[in-house]
Amino acid sequence: MSHRLLLLTVLILLSPVLRRTANASEGDHQVEPIDIAATDWPWWRGPNRNGVAGAEQTPPLHWSESHNVLWKKPIPGKGHGSPTVVGRRIFLATSDPQQQTQSVVCFDRATGKSLWQTIIHQGGLQSASKKPNGKSSRASATVACDGQRVFINFRNRQAVFTTALDLDGKRLWQTKITDYMLHQGYGSSPAIDGSLVIVSADNKGGGAVAGLDRTTGRVVWKQQRPMLPNYPSPIILPIAGHDQVLLVGCDRVVSYDPRTGNKNWDVPGATTECVTSTVSDGQVVVTSGGYPKSHIAVMRADGSGEILWQNHTRLYVPSPLIHAGYLYVVTDAGIAICYELTTGKRAWKHRLGSTFTASPVLVGEQIYITSDAGKTFIFTASPKAFELVAENEISGQVIATPAFCGSRIYLRIAKLHGGKRQEMLYCLGRPNRSEP
Repeated sequence: MSHRLLLLTVLILLSPVLRRTANASEGDHQVEPIDIAATDWPWWRGPNRNGVAGAEQTPPLHWSESHNVLWKKPIPGKGHGSPTVVGRRIFLATSDPQQQTQSVVCFDRATGKSLWQTIIHQGGLQSASKKPNGKSSRASATVACDGQRVFINFRNRQAVFTTALDLDGKRLWQTKITDYMLHQGYGSSPAIDGSLVIVSADNKGGGAVAGLDRTTGRVVWKQQRPMLPNYPSPIILPIAGHDQVLLVGCDRVVSYDPRTGNKNWDVPGATTECVTSTVSDGQVVVTSGGYPKSHIAVMRADGSGEILWQNHTRLYVPSPLIHAGYLYVVTDAGIAICYELTTGKRAWKHRLGSTFTASPVLVGEQIYITSDAGKTFIFTASPKAFELVAENEISGQVIATPAFCGSRIYLRIAKLHGGKRQEMLYCLGRPNRSEP
């Protein structure tokens, strides 16, 4: 066999390996895979970062304190971040103002057994000159997990830090992102893309959005943000054939390249203070906010700044959903509305009769939304009419959005026991049915 033929044969045999290496690389650097499963809920707003759970799931439609509760466990301290579920573990951020700690806690997914608690910050929980928003906490961010490590953002000592732990709670690294001037609170959650974890911290002192190396915490890129208060998490969504980091608020809608931090576009189209996480169908971007202007706006996702429609609906905290060409929202005041996505034509409107902070989640053709008082409404994602499927209640305060994975629901709820506040983590599901 000639040397040329031998070389060609070797290259053919190695081509699958070479393809896998290329797919796991960025530039000249090898990138660790993001090791998550379809049955996981690995970061804020779920696997696709848009509030949509796997359509193959069959979570329960009915539950109560005594029905379809597989387990419930106490959570130490207080926090408003959502549960993150990866592999056999559930992660939550929490804080204890009396002990002056901010921590990540971990539970066993199958039994709820407490596995570990790692203190990220001890001390540094200064009181604000202005009282924060009543729905804020010192642990409002949601943990992100890449399958090998977990990432969390905390405001501490008047700055925002991102910290990485391994799956057993050992600290790997910590990076300061920016100084932070407290206004109403801080709750921006980390997002993962390729080799990076993307974090943000908008504030009146001048904030930043940054891309950190997942393995080392090294700042790969960093962009300064306006000197304005604002609260959303960076959301990574596929637009125009590639992933883009979207940040709304500070009177702008901005798209960044997640690998480099370079701006794809920067246009007006949002109010100053926003909380919701934007959604997109790849053609349009949906923004909403609550101060100084209440609004919902739908603009083209091409950077032109063209707004297709907008109105003055106050959708400040619960994030929206897109499904089959329609936009579904549940306002802070408890009004569920369905709009045609590209025209803004209202298909229906229905008052649920409660107030809401948690965001809706779409499972198949049904939307789950939990009120501040612990009542969950399930209704059909259809423009034809509002169709209520079920109502369920576990009384208590719910600020965090539940996680939906493996046909189970993980609900963070605060209850009063003997006059004292106690947070609980509930696992809701059908008995005798294993996770897929």
